[in-house]
Amino acid sequence: MTDSRYKRAGYLRRKAAGVYLKTTYGFGAATTLAKLASTGGGPVFRKAGRCSLYEITDLDAWAQAKISEPIRSTAEFRRGKKPDIDRADDSEIGDSV
Repeated sequence: MTDSRYKRAGYLRRKAAGVYLKTTYGFGAATTLAKLASTGGGPVFRKAGRCSLYEITDLDAWAQAKISEPIRSTAEFRRGKKPDIDRADDSEIGDSV
């Protein structure tokens, strides 16, 4: 849920964008945004002089894209692949051996 002060802001500077990500999603920081602005892979931003400005919708889209589908164990997680949630139960696998 977006805090009302962020709804009014329009654009957030990098430090405020990091706070927004951390409080809303539990990850992200101004230093991470600065690094990703240089190397790529971060949310879309705009420049106003030397200030980097982020729209909340862009921060939300970037954060949501970083969050995986639900998984049952870390063994199911493979970067770039969806987890195989509908696979057979362990009991069925054990019976076939």
